[in-house]
Amino acid sequence: MFDPKQLLEQVLGSAAAGNARSAGRDVVGRLDSTRGSHAFAGGAVAGGLLGLLLGGKRGHGGGLLGYGGAAALGAIALQAYQNYQRQQAGGAARFADVQGGPLPHDRPAADGGPFQLTLVRAMVGAAKADGHIDAKEQQRLFAEVERLGLDADSKAYIFDLLTQDVDLYELASAATTPEQGAEIYLAARLAIDPDEPAERAYLDALAARLGLPADLRKTLDATSLTSSA
Repeated sequence: MFDPKQLLEQVLGSAAAGNARSAGRDVVGRLDSTRGSHAFAGGAVAGGLLGLLLGGKRGHGGGLLGYGGAAALGAIALQAYQNYQRQQAGGAARFADVQGGPLPHDRPAADGGPFQLTLVRAMVGAAKADGHIDAKEQQRLFAEVERLGLDADSKAYIFDLLTQDVDLYELASAATTPEQGAEIYLAARLAIDPDEPAERAYLDALAARLGLPADLRKTLDATSLTSSA
């Protein structure tokens, strides 16, 4: 069996796959210095399988997500949810202390399996939502995946995802906590162009399945809309 954590890092194109937790803390520290999450994500995927899936749909320069990988994804989802809770309680939003304790994807999915694979499925499903990955595109991606250096089990898993539909109900039901739901949505959001109707419809359906409050979704959208410098 392949390593789900490593596969998630390879999908995100993280330059810090070998030290994801440290990289994630560094990302949160940099975000804290900017006093806002708007420095975070959009267009910040540094290559990896997600960059291949999206092709020319969005820019993919180096950035905070590419640097922090899965730890950054989990840290920002956790921060967004905790800020949402404070706002609902009438408190001022501030950055969560995510340096200690597990991130959402560190906990198992609802079926007991690795939650990292749920995030991989969310990104692949979102990238396919506009239908641009047809049979010809699948063959191109298969060839590209062969060059990524994935192990045989990881490649087989990705190939299956590319040829099968990703079930939104299964994605949503994998979350055991609201924080995991927020991370699923954020992962999908990174692979979406919200100006495309089919992709916006996919996000709307996923948010509904996850039961995301409107204010929390707005925060997650804002987090992933603005590119990092």
